[in-house]
Amino acid sequence: MNASPAPPDRPRVSVLIPAQNEEKSIGLVIQEIPKDWVDEIIVADNASTDRTAEVAQEAGARVVHESTPGYGAACLAAMKAMNRPDIVVFLDGDHSDYPEDLPKLLAPILENRADLVIGSRTLGLAEKGSLTPQQRYGNALATRLIRWFFGVSFTDLGPFRAVRAETLKRIGMVDRNYGWTVEMQVKAARLGVRCTEIPVRYRKRIGVSKISGTVSGTVKAGTKILWTIFKYSILPAGAPAQPSNATLPERSQTENRA
Repeated sequence: MNASPAPPDRPRVSVLIPAQNEEKSIGLVIQEIPKDWVDEIIVADNASTDRTAEVAQEAGARVVHESTPGYGAACLAAMKAMNRPDIVVFLDGDHSDYPEDLPKLLAPILENRADLVIGSRTLGLAEKGSLTPQQRYGNALATRLIRWFFGVSFTDLGPFRAVRAETLKRIGMVDRNYGWTVEMQVKAARLGVRCTEIPVRYRKRIGVSKISGTVSGTVKAGTKILWTIFKYSILPAGAPAQPSNATLPERSQTENRA
Protein backbone atom coordinates (compact mmCIF):
# COMPACT_ATOMS: atom_id res chain seq x y z
CA MET A 1 0.00 0.00 0.00
CA ASN A 2 1.59 3.27 -1.17
CA ALA A 3 1.25 6.43 0.90
CA SER A 4 -0.52 9.44 -0.58
CA PRO A 5 1.72 12.25 -1.87
CA ALA A 6 2.82 14.81 0.71
CA PRO A 7 1.61 18.41 0.40
CA PRO A 8 4.41 20.72 -0.79
CA ASP A 9 4.00 23.10 2.15
CA ARG A 10 3.86 20.49 4.91
CA PRO A 11 5.50 21.16 8.29
CA ARG A 12 8.87 19.71 9.19
CA VAL A 13 8.52 16.12 10.48
CA SER A 14 11.00 14.08 12.52
CA VAL A 15 10.55 10.32 12.94
CA LEU A 16 12.08 8.84 16.10
CA ILE A 17 12.64 5.10 16.44
CA PRO A 18 13.87 3.59 19.73
CA ALA A 19 15.54 0.26 18.99
CA GLN A 20 17.33 -2.47 20.92
CA ASN A 21 18.66 -5.51 19.06
CA GLU A 22 16.43 -4.99 16.01
CA GLU A 23 18.96 -5.71 13.25
CA LYS A 24 16.53 -8.00 11.41
CA SER A 25 13.71 -5.46 11.32
CA ILE A 26 15.06 -1.91 11.53
CA GLY A 27 16.06 -1.75 7.86
CA LEU A 28 12.56 -2.74 6.76
CA VAL A 29 10.99 -0.13 9.04
CA ILE A 30 13.16 2.66 7.65
CA GLN A 31 12.63 1.49 4.07
CA GLU A 32 8.83 1.61 4.44
CA ILE A 33 8.65 5.15 5.86
CA PRO A 34 7.20 7.44 3.14
CA LYS A 35 10.22 9.67 2.62
CA ASP A 36 8.40 12.62 1.05
CA TRP A 37 6.46 13.00 4.30
CA VAL A 38 9.47 13.25 6.63
CA ASP A 39 12.60 15.35 6.96
CA GLU A 40 14.71 13.17 9.23
CA ILE A 41 14.70 9.66 10.66
CA ILE A 42 16.54 9.18 13.94
CA VAL A 43 17.17 5.74 15.40
CA ALA A 44 18.10 5.65 19.08
CA ASP A 45 20.22 2.54 19.48
CA ASN A 46 19.47 1.42 23.04
CA ALA A 47 22.50 -0.60 24.13
CA SER A 48 22.12 -3.09 21.29
CA THR A 49 24.54 -6.01 21.10
CA ASP A 50 23.86 -6.72 17.42
CA ARG A 51 24.14 -4.67 14.20
CA THR A 52 21.07 -2.49 14.78
CA ALA A 53 23.05 0.75 14.50
CA GLU A 54 24.93 -0.30 11.35
CA VAL A 55 21.80 -1.53 9.58
CA ALA A 56 19.92 1.67 10.48
CA GLN A 57 22.72 3.84 9.09
CA GLU A 58 22.92 1.80 5.92
CA ALA A 59 19.16 2.27 5.47
CA GLY A 60 19.54 6.05 5.65
CA ALA A 61 18.74 6.90 9.28
CA ARG A 62 20.79 9.03 11.63
CA VAL A 63 21.78 6.98 14.68
CA VAL A 64 22.25 8.18 18.24
CA HIS A 65 23.29 5.96 21.12
CA GLU A 66 21.74 5.56 24.57
CA SER A 67 23.70 3.19 26.80
CA THR A 68 21.09 3.02 29.57
CA PRO A 69 18.44 0.42 28.65
CA GLY A 70 14.90 1.76 28.60
CA TYR A 71 12.27 2.64 26.00
CA GLY A 72 11.82 6.14 27.38
CA ALA A 73 15.57 6.67 27.70
CA ALA A 74 15.97 5.89 23.99
CA CYS A 75 13.10 8.22 23.04
CA LEU A 76 14.61 11.05 25.11
CA ALA A 77 17.99 10.52 23.44
CA ALA A 78 16.37 10.74 20.01
CA MET A 79 14.52 13.91 21.01
CA LYS A 80 17.79 15.59 21.97
CA ALA A 81 19.11 14.93 18.45
CA MET A 82 16.15 16.38 16.53
CA ASN A 83 16.68 19.21 14.08
CA ARG A 84 13.89 21.61 15.06
CA PRO A 85 10.80 19.75 13.82
CA ASP A 86 7.23 21.00 13.80
CA ILE A 87 5.82 17.49 14.29
CA VAL A 88 7.39 14.46 15.96
CA VAL A 89 6.44 10.88 15.08
CA PHE A 90 7.33 7.93 17.31
CA LEU A 91 7.56 4.50 15.69
CA ASP A 92 8.77 1.13 16.94
CA GLY A 93 11.71 -0.61 15.28
CA ASP A 94 10.36 -4.16 15.34
CA HIS A 95 8.28 -3.92 12.13
CA SER A 96 4.98 -4.42 13.99
CA ASP A 97 3.69 -0.99 12.92
CA TYR A 98 2.98 -0.05 9.32
CA PRO A 99 5.08 3.05 8.50
CA GLU A 100 2.94 3.55 5.38
CA ASP A 101 0.13 4.68 7.72
CA LEU A 102 2.16 7.76 8.71
CA PRO A 103 0.20 10.21 6.48
CA LYS A 104 -3.05 9.14 8.17
CA LEU A 105 -1.42 9.71 11.55
CA LEU A 106 -0.36 13.23 10.56
CA ALA A 107 -3.69 14.22 9.02
CA PRO A 108 -5.51 15.38 12.20
CA ILE A 109 -2.55 17.64 13.06
CA LEU A 110 -2.20 19.02 9.53
CA GLU A 111 -5.94 19.72 9.50
CA ASN A 112 -5.66 21.45 12.89
CA ARG A 113 -8.02 18.99 14.56
CA ALA A 114 -5.55 17.63 17.12
CA ASP A 115 -2.15 18.17 18.69
CA LEU A 116 -1.52 14.55 19.73
CA VAL A 117 -2.59 11.60 17.58
CA ILE A 118 -2.42 8.01 18.82
CA GLY A 119 -2.40 5.16 16.32
CA SER A 120 -4.94 2.76 17.79
CA ARG A 121 -4.36 -0.92 17.14
CA THR A 122 -7.67 -1.62 18.86
CA LEU A 123 -9.62 0.47 16.35
CA GLY A 124 -7.52 -0.74 13.43
CA LEU A 125 -6.74 -4.11 11.91
CA ALA A 126 -4.42 -6.16 14.11
CA GLU A 127 -3.05 -9.40 12.74
CA LYS A 128 -4.09 -12.45 14.74
CA GLY A 129 -1.52 -13.06 17.46
CA SER A 130 0.14 -9.65 17.13
CA LEU A 131 -1.38 -8.43 20.39
CA THR A 132 -1.08 -10.83 23.31
CA PRO A 133 -3.98 -11.32 25.75
CA GLN A 134 -2.03 -9.47 28.42
CA GLN A 135 -1.50 -6.54 26.07
CA ARG A 136 -5.20 -6.35 25.24
CA TYR A 137 -6.22 -6.58 28.90
CA GLY A 138 -3.59 -4.08 29.99
CA ASN A 139 -4.62 -1.57 27.32
CA ALA A 140 -8.29 -1.91 28.24
CA LEU A 141 -7.59 -1.43 31.95
CA ALA A 142 -5.20 1.49 31.48
CA THR A 143 -7.43 3.40 29.05
CA ARG A 144 -10.45 2.88 31.30
CA LEU A 145 -8.52 4.29 34.26
CA ILE A 146 -7.43 7.28 32.17
CA ARG A 147 -11.07 7.93 31.28
CA TRP A 148 -12.16 7.66 34.92
CA PHE A 149 -9.40 9.84 36.36
CA PHE A 150 -8.84 12.36 33.57
CA GLY A 151 -12.05 12.32 31.51
CA VAL A 152 -10.33 11.60 28.20
CA SER A 153 -11.16 8.52 26.14
CA PHE A 154 -8.45 6.42 24.53
CA THR A 155 -8.61 2.84 23.27
CA ASP A 156 -4.88 2.11 23.12
CA LEU A 157 -1.43 3.04 24.42
CA GLY A 158 0.04 2.29 21.01
CA PRO A 159 3.63 3.36 20.28
CA PHE A 160 2.91 4.72 16.78
CA ARG A 161 1.95 8.34 17.43
CA ALA A 162 2.41 11.91 16.22
CA VAL A 163 2.59 15.09 18.29
CA ARG A 164 3.30 18.73 17.65
CA ALA A 165 6.81 19.55 18.81
CA GLU A 166 5.58 22.48 20.88
CA THR A 167 3.03 20.19 22.56
CA LEU A 168 5.70 17.59 23.28
CA LYS A 169 7.81 20.27 24.93
CA ARG A 170 4.82 21.43 26.98
CA ILE A 171 4.07 17.87 28.14
CA GLY A 172 7.61 17.53 29.51
CA MET A 173 8.41 13.85 29.11
CA VAL A 174 10.65 12.29 31.77
CA ASP A 175 9.88 8.56 31.95
CA ARG A 176 12.87 6.42 30.96
CA ASN A 177 11.32 2.98 30.63
CA TYR A 178 7.93 1.26 30.58
CA GLY A 179 5.77 4.30 31.39
CA TRP A 180 6.66 6.40 28.35
CA THR A 181 3.50 6.05 26.26
CA VAL A 182 1.04 6.32 29.15
CA GLU A 183 2.91 9.30 30.63
CA MET A 184 2.46 11.19 27.38
CA GLN A 185 -1.26 10.47 27.23
CA VAL A 186 -1.95 11.16 30.91
CA LYS A 187 -0.03 14.44 30.91
CA ALA A 188 -1.74 15.49 27.68
CA ALA A 189 -5.11 14.79 29.29
CA ARG A 190 -4.20 16.83 32.37
CA LEU A 191 -3.08 19.75 30.19
CA GLY A 192 -6.19 19.72 28.02
CA VAL A 193 -4.23 18.89 24.88
CA ARG A 194 -6.40 18.14 21.85
CA CYS A 195 -6.04 14.37 21.49
CA THR A 196 -7.49 11.95 18.98
CA GLU A 197 -6.96 8.40 17.73
CA ILE A 198 -6.90 6.96 14.25
CA PRO A 199 -7.10 3.25 13.34
CA VAL A 200 -3.75 1.76 12.34
CA ARG A 201 -2.72 -1.66 11.16
CA TYR A 202 -0.57 -3.91 13.31
CA ARG A 203 1.27 -7.19 12.65
CA LYS A 204 3.43 -9.70 14.46
CA ARG A 205 6.78 -8.21 15.29
CA ILE A 206 10.08 -9.59 14.06
CA GLY A 207 11.83 -11.23 17.01
CA VAL A 208 10.72 -11.51 20.63
CA SER A 209 9.30 -8.56 22.54
CA LYS A 210 11.38 -7.36 25.48
CA ILE A 211 8.14 -6.56 27.35
CA SER A 212 5.17 -8.72 26.37
CA GLY A 213 7.46 -11.56 25.33
CA THR A 214 8.56 -12.26 28.92
CA VAL A 215 6.72 -12.67 32.22
CA SER A 216 9.03 -10.28 34.06
CA GLY A 217 8.72 -7.66 31.32
CA THR A 218 4.93 -7.90 31.36
CA VAL A 219 4.77 -7.53 35.16
CA LYS A 220 7.21 -4.61 35.23
CA ALA A 221 5.45 -2.80 32.40
CA GLY A 222 2.00 -3.32 33.89
CA THR A 223 3.12 -2.11 37.29
CA LYS A 224 4.80 1.00 35.87
CA ILE A 225 1.80 1.88 33.70
CA LEU A 226 -0.63 1.66 36.62
CA TRP A 227 1.76 3.56 38.91
CA THR A 228 2.07 6.36 36.33
CA ILE A 229 -1.70 6.73 36.02
CA PHE A 230 -2.25 6.80 39.78
CA LYS A 231 0.71 9.15 40.37
CA TYR A 232 -0.61 11.82 38.04
CA SER A 233 -4.21 11.33 39.19
CA ILE A 234 -3.36 12.55 42.72
CA LEU A 235 -1.38 15.63 41.65
CA PRO A 236 -3.33 18.86 42.24
CA ALA A 237 -4.98 20.35 39.17
CA GLY A 238 -2.59 22.73 37.49
CA ALA A 239 0.48 21.24 39.13
CA PRO A 240 3.43 21.73 36.76
CA ALA A 241 4.77 18.74 34.89
CA GLN A 242 8.39 17.86 35.37
CA PRO A 243 10.54 19.41 32.65
CA SER A 244 11.79 17.08 29.95
CA ASN A 245 15.45 16.08 29.89
CA ALA A 246 15.39 16.68 26.15
CA THR A 247 15.51 20.24 24.86
CA LEU A 248 13.44 21.01 21.78
CA PRO A 249 15.01 23.90 19.84
CA GLU A 250 12.69 26.72 18.87
CA ARG A 251 11.78 26.91 15.19
CA SER A 252 11.01 30.03 13.24
CA GLN A 253 7.69 29.97 11.38
CA THR A 254 9.43 31.35 8.30
CA GLU A 255 12.39 28.96 8.28
CA ASN A 256 12.53 26.68 5.27
CA ARG A 257 13.08 22.94 5.51
CA ALA A 258 16.64 22.03 4.68
